Parts: sequence; structure tokens; C-alpha cells
Amino acid sequence: MIRRNFLLLLLVILFTAGTLWAQEIPPLQADRPDQTETPAIVPPGFLQAENGFSFEQTDLRISSILHPAILWKYGVHPRWELRVITEFATEEHPSGKQTGMYPLSFGFKTNLLEEKGIIPQTSFIGHLTTSRLGSGSFRTEHPAPAFRFTMQHTLSQWLSLGYNLGAEWDGESPGPVYIYTLVTGITLSDKVGSYLEIYGFLPSEGRCDHRFDGGFTWLLNHNCMTDLSGGIGLTANAPDWFLSAGISYRLCLDKKHSSPEGRHSSF
Repeated sequence: MIRRNFLLLLLVILFTAGTLWAQEIPPLQADRPDQTETPAIVPPGFLQAENGFSFEQTDLRISSILHPAILWKYGVHPRWELRVITEFATEEHPSGKQTGMYPLSFGFKTNLLEEKGIIPQTSFIGHLTTSRLGSGSFRTEHPAPAFRFTMQHTLSQWLSLGYNLGAEWDGESPGPVYIYTLVTGITLSDKVGSYLEIYGFLPSEGRCDHRFDGGFTWLLNHNCMTDLSGGIGLTANAPDWFLSAGISYRLCLDKKHSSPEGRHSSF
């Protein structure tokens, strides 16, 4: 009897510990598939990989394929994450086809403000794209910095509003390209979400590029999510259309943050 009660108590403790861990670590949140980066930070000790494959058609002569683009993120603190971007691409132009890896990008995200009333949850993202750590055909003359502020409001249990403001450089031109995004997130169920988004690029010189897209996400488990999205260009210099699909997952690499729930629900 004593042994039976002890085993029952042990099972209750293990179940409770797993449940509490799941409550402390929220479900995976990814920066894809929309262009609006989330202010959420990867939990400390977790490595998160956001993999995306996309096809972009500008006209019958110009196209671009990412196969894949991967955003690697590692949580180092509840308010900080480190980031690396690797992108393998094929670009086709009237002058020929180029395949290779874009220069590597290194960066970080830090949480600045928690949501409170009209104040949105706010984070800052900074990246520096190297000029030489990539395939020869995609190298640039100079390293290229980029930054953006990412904000999010919770409007209701099933509706959210997010937006980003920032700028990026291309490694060739001295002037920046300013960035804006505005997205409405719609929760369809505990596992399925959707979004509608408008975003654009405003160069220091030249014409603005505005686009519209939408898509769906499906949370397979606590640590794995798939997505499907597509969009169109709204201006003459934007792509005619584009499609994207991806999968994001995270793994606990720090034993201090491991748990029964974490080990068994990881992808």
C-alpha cells in the first residue's frame, strides 16, 4: 500500500511539473511567414530554426527562389536572443541564372516594453549582413546593417495587430531603404492562425515598393509550427506574385531548462 501511494504521488508530481513547465514556456512564436517580425523572444536555452521556401515572380524573365532561407535564433536571456540568417537562393534574369548563398547575417533581438494598455509589446532587432561570407555572385562591396522596431497589440482573444518600422542598407548604395509593415493576426483555433498584411520598402532614391500578403499557420505541437502564405505586388516595381511555405521548430539545448514536456514535445 505504501509503495502504491508513493508511486501515485510520484506520478502526480511529474505530471504537475510538466504542466507547470508548459505554462511557463509559451507555444512557439515565429517571425515567419509574414514580414512583420514578432516582439516575442525565444526562451533561454532554446535553439529555434525558422525554415522557409519561397518563389517570387517579377515578370516572365525575372524570378527568385529561396531554398531555403533559415533564421536561427538562440535565447540567451528572457529579454535577449541571438540571430543568424542563412539564405540559399537561385535568381534568374535575362542575363542568366545565379545560384548560391547570400552573405551571412548576424544579429540580435531585445525586448524593450511589455504590453500595457495602449502601450504595445515592443522589441528592437538589429542585423549586420556580411559582405564576403557568401557565394561570389551575391557578395556586396560593404557590410549592410539593418534594424527595426517591432510592436504588437492584443485586441481580443482572437485578434491582434502588429507593425514594424525600420531601415536597411544593401551594401552597395549609401542611402537606406525604409521599411514599414502592418499585419492583422486572426486566431482561428488553438492550433490554426491566419493573417492579412500590407508592407513596403521606401528607398532614399527611386520608387517605393508596396505589397500585400496573407497566410495560415498550424501549430503541430508546443515546439513545432508549419505555415503557408502568398501575396501580390501593389506597385509596378514590386513582384507580380509570390508564394512561401515553411516549418519552424525549437529544441532545448540547456539542461537547466529541460523537462519531461520539453524533451518529448520537441520536433
